Amino acid sequence: MRNRYLFLIFFFFISVLFINAKVWGQTPHDFSTDIPKVIVQNIPVDITITIPSLISTQLDTVPVNINGKKIELIFERGVGKLEYKFTEKEELKIAIGNTPFSKMITPIPLWMSVLPPLIAILMALVFREVFSALFIGLMVGSVIITYYQGFAFWQAIFLGLFSIIDVYILESLNNSAHLSVIVFSMMIGAMVALISENGGMKGIVNILSRYANSPRSGQFVTWLMGIVIFFDDYANTLVVGNTMRPVTDRLKISREKLSYIVDSTAAPITAIAFVTTWIGAELSYIQDGINTIGLDETAYDIFLNSLKYSFYPILTLLFVLLLIYKKREFGPMLNAERKARRNGVAKIHPQVHTDTESFHTDKEKWYNAVIPVIVIIAGTIIGLISTGLNNVDWNSEIGFPKNLSNVIGHADSYKALLWSSLAGVLVAVILTTCQKIMSLKQSVDSLVKGFKTMVTAILILVLAWSLALITQYMHTADFISGILLEINITPYLIPSITFILAALVAFATGSSWGTMAILYPLILPSSWLIAQEYGMDYDQSMAIFYNVVSTVLAGSVLGDHCSPISDTTILSSLASSCNHIEHVRTQLPYALTVGLVATFLGTLPAEYGVPSYILFVVNLIVLYFIVVIFGKKVE
Repeated sequence: MRNRYLFLIFFFFISVLFINAKVWGQTPHDFSTDIPKVIVQNIPVDITITIPSLISTQLDTVPVNINGKKIELIFERGVGKLEYKFTEKEELKIAIGNTPFSKMITPIPLWMSVLPPLIAILMALVFREVFSALFIGLMVGSVIITYYQGFAFWQAIFLGLFSIIDVYILESLNNSAHLSVIVFSMMIGAMVALISENGGMKGIVNILSRYANSPRSGQFVTWLMGIVIFFDDYANTLVVGNTMRPVTDRLKISREKLSYIVDSTAAPITAIAFVTTWIGAELSYIQDGINTIGLDETAYDIFLNSLKYSFYPILTLLFVLLLIYKKREFGPMLNAERKARRNGVAKIHPQVHTDTESFHTDKEKWYNAVIPVIVIIAGTIIGLISTGLNNVDWNSEIGFPKNLSNVIGHADSYKALLWSSLAGVLVAVILTTCQKIMSLKQSVDSLVKGFKTMVTAILILVLAWSLALITQYMHTADFISGILLEINITPYLIPSITFILAALVAFATGSSWGTMAILYPLILPSSWLIAQEYGMDYDQSMAIFYNVVSTVLAGSVLGDHCSPISDTTILSSLASSCNHIEHVRTQLPYALTVGLVATFLGTLPAEYGVPSYILFVVNLIVLYFIVVIFGKKVE
């Protein structure tokens, strides 16, 4: 009897071990499967499989059967990931041992990814109303995504409507960079409201009126300020637009022209300057491309060599100067400028209004506005350096300029902007209260008024970010990129096609940074490999490579300028208190003019070896004659 009990205990023990062992290549573990909610046709997705019984295991390899194909999947702490591409509607079947899982998947056709941004852009341009345009674009994308998750069409409309706010808007706000822009914008708005009421802005107007005493000189001073604040495009648009708006209003310069100058100096100068908040992202993308193809070059040297091909940003800055110098305009801008000269600029604007009367006209001191602005500029630079030094080591061998650019490039730009904007507000409050211009309560009330003026613009930004999130989920950029990359082309045409491609992607997505993030890893290795397969030597291939580096950046800026859903374009309208759609409508002909000239007389000839310094002269001459021939005198 005793032996029988021992045998039963032994049999039970062995059975337990046997059940938990991998027998005949099978594992009886229960598992859960996490599949992305948005699945697009021919776009690989990551499927996450979790086996709870393996969570305590560091690494383990488990045989997984997916749609009849057996693979050995590595699980780390019970979590394994596999990549799968859905080309058509199919039933996804996953089995681990004797445990099955199945789900019918209907991928979204890739061509549909262009519908949400395209509909939003068309509606914005046709109806000149940005809120409904962005909302309808969001609605279209949300309904498409919901419908292809297996819901009936009427259910997709209902669920898609509410997904706009409980999924996409919330997710776009759950982003530290976006929240930083919102807080920074509110702080700038608050500071501008305070320095308007304490007489500081009026003091600036009095000082600048000595130099900005005509529409031409007023526009030139605005352009010059845009060049001086080169380190960040957000700071550039908000500071220059808000600071110069009272001056340009007094000189009867249209809000449309002010916002054009602000928009056309911010991103172009930030994109090509050596020490900016963009440089870190640019260098990291370039470095990734270098690593992929194994080039013995540094990212910084490639960036410097690419600047001679940066036709659009440089020509945009010069084109603004030509318009100012010749006092000519064309297209919708001509009508806007003539109307402003005849009737002046309305002080109250329905979209954003921060113009206020000063409390004490006898204390209109320019430094009450200039000091807070300088604090923001200096504070941003100091913040960039202090946060950048934490991420890089200073290398005495590469020289000060490269070290400084490397530090700024690796800085936390959003943290620097937040620090500087808070410092600017505090300084403005201290100056106002210490001089007894306003009481502390009055100063705080003024700050709150400034916060309120930003609500409309922030709403537009949130909707634009949400739409950009949908385009990201639906892989709009992959669709646009795929169309152009399928064309069998000579390497000499790659930079021009890249410029057009980057402009289209940035226009559709409203993000120059997003465009760079998508296209740099895709285009840089491809351009080098195509050049090598074409039989080009190292120097010829590098010339193409330099050109492609610049055209991704330049095309991103062009598309950003033309897109009504771009955040920097929205911020330019906000800072200038200009109707957003009017800003886009008046800026579009100018941006496209420079873009076309830069493509056909700059990028394209440069691909065939024409020296860039000759091309810049030719381009400038052509733009000059365009202004003279097609432009008409405003005054």
